[in-house]
Amino acid sequence: MTKWTPRHEAPEPLEGPVVATITGGTILWFVLFLAQLPFYGWFEDHGHAWWVWTCLAGAGLGLIGIWYVRGREAAIRRHAANAGER
Repeated sequence: MTKWTPRHEAPEPLEGPVVATITGGTILWFVLFLAQLPFYGWFEDHGHAWWVWTCLAGAGLGLIGIWYVRGREAAIRRHAANAGER
């Protein structure tokens, strides 16, 4: 059996509003955490407390993601500015 290899070039990565997307997702996770917080007792009684903590973890990881993509966008802008000077 032979290994499958693509017969065409891979497309360029799709660039979009990455910072806005990650920020929106982070806000959504935090809102879901806040919405579930008043019902924590019910979640605890039914063995679903991890749902609440999953939302908080998503918000925390989203903050790391925001920091990362902002740095990435700044690096891309710096590279473009340096390439334009040459």
